[in-house]
Amino acid sequence: MKKILYFISLFVSVVCLSEAQNTFSLEVATFISEDIKNQFKPNGRLFLFVSSSRFGEPRQNTWPNSSNKIYALNLKNWDVREPFVFDGLANLDKSVDVGLDALPEGNYRIQVLWDQNPAMAGIDEEGNLYSKAFTVELDKNTTLSLPLEKVTQPPVLNENDFVKLVDIKSGAVSEFWGSEKRIKAAVVLPSGYYDNPEKRYPVRYNIAGYGGRYTRAGRFMREGGRAKEWWMSGEAPQVINVYLDGDGPFGDCYQLDSENSGPYGTALTEELIPYIEKTYRAAGTPESRFLDGCSTGGWVSLALQIFYPDFFNGCFSYSADQVDFENCQLMNIYEDENAFYNEYGYLRPIVRDVDGEPRVSQKNFILFENVLGASGTYLNSGGQFSAFTALFSPKGENGLPKPLFDPFTGAIDHEVAKHWEKYDLKRYVDNNWETLGPKLQGKIWIWMGDMDHFYLNPPMRAFSRMIKAQKDPVSDAEITFAPMQGHCAGYNEMEVLRMIAEKWEKIK
Repeated sequence: MKKILYFISLFVSVVCLSEAQNTFSLEVATFISEDIKNQFKPNGRLFLFVSSSRFGEPRQNTWPNSSNKIYALNLKNWDVREPFVFDGLANLDKSVDVGLDALPEGNYRIQVLWDQNPAMAGIDEEGNLYSKAFTVELDKNTTLSLPLEKVTQPPVLNENDFVKLVDIKSGAVSEFWGSEKRIKAAVVLPSGYYDNPEKRYPVRYNIAGYGGRYTRAGRFMREGGRAKEWWMSGEAPQVINVYLDGDGPFGDCYQLDSENSGPYGTALTEELIPYIEKTYRAAGTPESRFLDGCSTGGWVSLALQIFYPDFFNGCFSYSADQVDFENCQLMNIYEDENAFYNEYGYLRPIVRDVDGEPRVSQKNFILFENVLGASGTYLNSGGQFSAFTALFSPKGENGLPKPLFDPFTGAIDHEVAKHWEKYDLKRYVDNNWETLGPKLQGKIWIWMGDMDHFYLNPPMRAFSRMIKAQKDPVSDAEITFAPMQGHCAGYNEMEVLRMIAEKWEKIK
């Protein structure tokens, strides 16, 4: 009986292994549709997205996991009359080890995109060309033809009496780049704004999660939505609600001055905010300005409060990006030798679930960003580490920031790490507490899930220990850790607005 079970088990194993090894080649020819040839530019980066997810457009689903595969290459002087063929022979940058000549059998969604907008990182910038998404069952060698026939469009904000677009030229950023650069925001006016023409209001400045655009104000004020109903009911706080724009030349601009992206902190505090407060009857005083956000927005709101302590009167920071670079998503950038592997030789995870199970390694995360970058590296991918590097690093070669770590080996450059240190919020606050501490009293409120998906709770724990140990003055920062809660689980816009209103009432 045992022998029979053994042979059955062996037979099943062989069948399963055989099925798992079924692979086929995919060949995709792409060309420019006649309808958009007048919008085609001959130099850029061509992408092929292959996803086993059944939903959405693959070009908008670039999360590093086993479902998504990205192939790309740069083309110069692409002849609009000639198609380009993606196949196993093409010299492509890949987000995975699997080539187009050995894809596992299965159902895939396929899409092609031509990134011809080199001035901005990120494939969703306006003016790029892309194909429709095509579903294919890969059970044999397959050839497809996908024309580029659509054009990515700029974001649109649906304005009305209470939702206003702010779009101004930034003198500071334009001078840095030597060409006109504009900064944008959306303003949502309080329900009593027009009934009280003499009243001046406090302002909430909201920073989005990574790469969030000002158009999220439209979602907040969506017709029939709970948020809009609450906002216009009179129950909501009488606060001007401003949504800042995260768009920047290397990804999210992080709203701070950068050697690579330019003086976005100067633009915010000296150009955009004064314009908004003058145009929309804000109180226009440091006491009336409040910051909030989650994830990237959590870090930016806290960093703005710390770096501009006299300009803002409080931040409400949720699930902030790493505030301590000794705990930089499990890296210690000052001491570790490699970003991809820890001291025990194991792949370093960067994403987990709330039960602690690792989901994405730092190495795979960077491999995806490398493919998205026109340089073939994460330095101008428009992704998370592209933005980190643009903000924290010094200028490097060819107009790109210096990498903290090698894009392919993960080896850390400790000279660059020294440059990152000035953005290490824990060290900055600790080193400057004598002058900074009195200015931050009553201005810091932080929430963090203790099972943050991106390992952001260890750096916040270190920040909390540091600030609670300060004397003269003793810090009154409110820092809450929520057990078994993940990334941004506690964030609620309406609750933030209520807290801002309560703080403003006490000030008045």
